[in-house]
Amino acid sequence: MVDEVGLLEALLAIPSPSGQEEAVAAYLVHQMQARGFQAGRDEAGNAVGTIGPFDAPREILLLGHMDTVPGHIPLREVGGRLYGRGAVDAKGPLAAFVLAAARVAPRLRDVRLTVVGAVEEESHGRGARHLAASRPAPECAIIGEPSAWEGVTLGYKGLLVFDYKRRQPGAHSAGEMTGPAERAVALWNSLMAYAAVRNGGRSGHFDTLDPYLGDFRTVGDGLYSGVDMRVTLRLPPGLHPNEVQEQVHSWCNGDEVHFYPSDPPFQADKNTPLVRAMLKAIRAHGGRPRFKLKTGTSDMNIVGPAWRCPIVAYGPGDSSLDHTPDEHIHLAEFRRAVDVLADALEALQ
Repeated sequence: MVDEVGLLEALLAIPSPSGQEEAVAAYLVHQMQARGFQAGRDEAGNAVGTIGPFDAPREILLLGHMDTVPGHIPLREVGGRLYGRGAVDAKGPLAAFVLAAARVAPRLRDVRLTVVGAVEEESHGRGARHLAASRPAPECAIIGEPSAWEGVTLGYKGLLVFDYKRRQPGAHSAGEMTGPAERAVALWNSLMAYAAVRNGGRSGHFDTLDPYLGDFRTVGDGLYSGVDMRVTLRLPPGLHPNEVQEQVHSWCNGDEVHFYPSDPPFQADKNTPLVRAMLKAIRAHGGRPRFKLKTGTSDMNIVGPAWRCPIVAYGPGDSSLDHTPDEHIHLAEFRRAVDVLADALEALQ
């Protein structure tokens, strides 16, 4: 069994882009078992470990994810900073979950702790969707995402991604037929106008509808011409993905559009025993706790609406380093986050 920092280093040393989590899952299961967890893989491939009294009537679930975005960052420690893909998003928080749960397990009485390393959070959340559909709601849940050790995240914007595709017979540019690229631009302009109206009077990115044009390509072979466009929308609270899908369909005029699995926006209640335990633990270690609302998404968007239990996201790391070539975590912050989590979990028993 490796030490605390060794666990994080070993997790970072195993590449695990979304869909390729087999090796890191096997290692995580082995390390949880070595620390006293009853651990294995579920039907979706998630690594699941439970520790504490297994017949306890109460469960606290700590949900992290094992996968990362692509891109190799050489594993190295420089001046107390550990570099590697996933150091912040989100193997650092996941390792902290395992270590904190193992630390407090001998003192648990009527609560068991379940740590999950989910698959494919960075793609379409397959691991979390399986949990939401197959597991009953725990008493409370903590999502493993970087908040910095003094931060507690209460909400995430929603996400909707779609592909627009149009193919039609080629025509002379002097003709009257509207070309596929023009139709795609008209759809984009309708979406931007809709967002402008929806956002009127709102300030702050958490409360606005934000479209992003991820890809735009024209194609043609002399006989047919076409366009492929991918659009990502970040959805504010109060705007469900289904509402936006209906609008997009109305603008497409029957053209081909494919929607990917969506995530509704979600914001948790801050007046819960879980939040109070987290704030108290942060203060106990000299921190000044602060609440955060994120413009991205996490597995909270999936399990939060399904479980409707007290929930927060927490973990060491600077989220501005997510997905960047400079991704790293301060080891002092990592250790402090383990301490905070352990104190909070013990206070919740």
